[in-house]
This record gives sequence, structure tokens and C-alpha cells, in this order.
Amino acid sequence: MTCCGQSRGQIKRITVQFDGQVMVKISKENHGINTQLAHVGNDPHAFFGFVNPPVVHASTVLFPNADTISRRAQKYTYGTRGTPTTDALASAIDHLEGSAGTIIVPSGLAAVTIPLLAFLGAGDHVLIVDSVYHPTRHFADTMLKRLGVEVQYYEPSIGAGISSLLKSNTRVVFTESPGSNTFEMQDIPAISKAAKAAGAVVMMDNTWATPLYFKPLDYGVDISIHAATKYPAGHSDVLMGTVSANEACWPQLHETFVTMGCCSAPDDVYQVLRGLRTMGVRLEHHRKSALEIARWLEKQPGVARVLHPALESHPGHAIWKRDFSGSSGIFSVVLDSGGQKQAHAFLDALEIFGLGYSWGGYESLAVHVFLGDRTIASGAYSGPVLRLQIGLEDVEDLKVDIARGLLAAAKA
Repeated sequence: MTCCGQSRGQIKRITVQFDGQVMVKISKENHGINTQLAHVGNDPHAFFGFVNPPVVHASTVLFPNADTISRRAQKYTYGTRGTPTTDALASAIDHLEGSAGTIIVPSGLAAVTIPLLAFLGAGDHVLIVDSVYHPTRHFADTMLKRLGVEVQYYEPSIGAGISSLLKSNTRVVFTESPGSNTFEMQDIPAISKAAKAAGAVVMMDNTWATPLYFKPLDYGVDISIHAATKYPAGHSDVLMGTVSANEACWPQLHETFVTMGCCSAPDDVYQVLRGLRTMGVRLEHHRKSALEIARWLEKQPGVARVLHPALESHPGHAIWKRDFSGSSGIFSVVLDSGGQKQAHAFLDALEIFGLGYSWGGYESLAVHVFLGDRTIASGAYSGPVLRLQIGLEDVEDLKVDIARGLLAAAKA
């Protein structure tokens, strides 16, 4: 048997000769997304044919002799620097992201903080979207400022206008689209172009869309960040983050990761890799259910606005339609009046929706959104903003539950 490989764009063909017959095998890049998710990150024949990769629990790794250990001349050298288990997940994410390398870290917040620490130092300037995930803001306002980094927030819809905020010491532009809780869309290609012209690294928290619905590196972003706790894991039982970088930024990101020793437990990595296999079908269910409920909510009494980028009524819908191939299962609804009393009445009336943070799991969740920390994108909302994570339950049951909440809010 002989074989040779060639690459034509994103489609890789491998020509195999067996007993004089020529067969062409198409690599995973040419398959549908669910086929890819079922097979990326693992070669069963590398592990005796077992379908799933082994869960390697490791700290010490032994070397065959003194020369090898002195040169560290083998693939694995210590547990914090990677194992077959972490490599399997990182390889799968690289495949989905189109990245040069991915680090696996213990939480979504760690996936935010490590790249910021990798590319920022005392005297540097960072631009962060004002609709950012609150723990990211807290880290910037505390840790980064304490380290001597100048932190500045910008309006989510700024687009190419961000060039007016870029300084000679701007090292990072941090984006998140859609924004946390209020789902503002950002013009990522325009921001990336302006930032690159100024020599800044562009980072994006892409947890909402996942690489299935948006691939940041294809739009000029240097580093793509995900809370794998959400859709990749999918079952509300594990914490994890991934950070994927292009070729230019990968060495510096990886060096910081190794230096900090911020690695993930093998059993958690395995659970996320297992969850990844079904992410496509789960995400499609989340997408359809959330969009149906969002459209239904727009017609309900007591509702002022529905903040979902895939709705034609959303201010950022055109950008979403241009750049994204789908939407996920989380959005917000604005009541037409009231405050905390009405928000609490809505939440306390729910029977199926759980009251809790995070999202991306199989169960529906609801929380009252706090916007008091924002400096620019606080918005003018007629009533309380409630964030809904639409899970895998039946849509009609969820509508009844939400209607129960709306009625309670109105009575309050």
C-alpha cells in the first residue's frame, strides 16, 4: 500500500493505492459539521481501536535515559505541558477554529485572563467592549489596572471608528459579539482591520456562537476565546475554557500558558470532548427553540423588546446575518415597565426555568440582568432585562412557563 497527500484549499485529498487499485479519501474538512464533530480529535487506531481517547492522569512522565531528559527530547515531558487527553481536545478545537494552536484551561474566565496576561504589560493600553462579560470587566478593573495596564471601554457599535481610540501603546482590542446580556453586535472585520493597522492584537470571546456559527480567525481576529463550560460541555457539570490562536500569536500564548501552569483536569477534558460530539445537534435544537420563543415573545403583552440578533427587529441584525451562520440558545427580553419587583415576580413564577448563572446546558435558565457596571452601553430600557437560556425542553412547555412569569410580573 502506498499513499500521498495534497491540499486544495480547505479540502484535503489523500490518494491511497491498495492491491493496485487507487482510492481517494476525502479528509474531515470536506464533511458536514456533525460528521466532523463525531470524529475530530481522535484516531481510534492510535489506541488499539477504542472509539474514545484514553483519559490520561499524569504529573510525572518518565524518560528512557539521561540524554533524553536533559534535552527533553520526547513529546510529553510533564502533566502540565499536555497529555494525549488534552491533545485530543485541543486538536478538535483547532480543527473547528482553523487555529495554529489551542490551550485548554480550567474555566471560561481563565480563557479570558490568560491571553490578556500574555499580551499586556505595565504601560500598555487595552480597549474592551463595554458590553463585555462582567467577570472580564472585573479582571480588567482590578488585576490589569494593578499591573499598570491602562483600561478603556468602547461602544459596541463603534466598528471602524475604533481607530480614533487606538493609541501608540494599544496592545489589545478585546471584542465580544454578541455582547453579554444585551446582545449588541460588533463589526468584527472592521474592528480587526483598524486594530491590525495599529499593531494591536484582536481577541474575541466567541462563546455565544461557538466555532460552528462564527469563526473569528476568518474575520481578522488573532485569538478566539470560549467558555467550553457552555455548549461544548453542554450538561452543566464541568468548568473549562479554550483559547485558540493564529500562527503569529500562538507561541506567546502557549508560553504564558506553560509559565502559569493553568492546566485542566483530565476527567474534565474528557467530558468536554464527549460533549463536543453532540454539540452540533444540541446547538441546532437550542437555536430553533430560542428563535421560536423570541419571535413569540415579541407579540406578548408586557414585553417591550426582545434582544436576539437573529430577529429582524434587532439593531445589529444586518451584521449578524452578514457574518454569522446561526444563532444560539440565549437572549434577553425587556419588560415594558417596572423594576426589580417585577423581575423577581417573573422569575419566582417560573416552574421549568431554573434560576442560575451560566448557560449552554440542557436545562432552561433565567436571570435578572444587572447593567449598573457599564459606562457606555447601559442603554435605555423601559423595564427590567431578563436573560433566558433556552434548553432542550419542549418549546410549548417553555412558552407556558414564560407566560406564567409575564402574568406574575404584570400583577406585581
